Amino acid sequence: MLKEFEGLSTPLVADACVRLGVELRAAPAGVSGVVAGGRVAGRVLPVRHYGSVDVFLEAYGAARDGDVLVIDNGGRTDEACIGDLAVLEARSAGVTGIVVWGLHRDTPELVEIGLPVFSYGALPLGPVRLDGREPEALVTARFGPHLVGADDVVFGDADGVLFVPFDRVEEVLATAAGIARTERAQAERIRSGDTLRRQTAFDEYLERRAADPSYSFRQHLRRVGGAIEE
Repeated sequence: MLKEFEGLSTPLVADACVRLGVELRAAPAGVSGVVAGGRVAGRVLPVRHYGSVDVFLEAYGAARDGDVLVIDNGGRTDEACIGDLAVLEARSAGVTGIVVWGLHRDTPELVEIGLPVFSYGALPLGPVRLDGREPEALVTARFGPHLVGADDVVFGDADGVLFVPFDRVEEVLATAAGIARTERAQAERIRSGDTLRRQTAFDEYLERRAADPSYSFRQHLRRVGGAIEE
């Protein structure tokens, strides 16, 4: 999945979802990679954290090569729920990345390990609680307002993290690649002196909008083949 995501970005995937009518499910703002430039793409391996690492070890037993561990820690900012040992074990289980709705610790060690980890940030404190475990602990994970599971794929890069249903991934990535080609061509034309306003026939858009206030810029872009917004 990471290879299929190569050359694309989460903004392109988000735009493709909008174009195809796929629900937008993005992680809350602030979730970012521990290492700059880190990228993840893979089927969700969901887990809910209750204060003990054993639930991660259990999840790893069901991991398939290429899975991305998605940890629901309720967005807590009073404890770090993942550290170097859990990340090393994830790598040994074939997990290709970890996305945490919460915090991590052992940052230097995580950088050295090299497995992409996304979280709200670092905190030295580990959990000092042990909550009751829910039956769905290894079935679904909450991430912000969204509930995700093994029938979802997670994508993450410098712009953030989002989730796409597995059965829509192929068409979403194909559409994202088409949008990327259009945008790159537009960017090259701008660099060559052909302004975006000229490329999008912006004066024509203003004239049509004056005659028909319901005529939107998105309608216009789709008519002229632009891809600046979806």
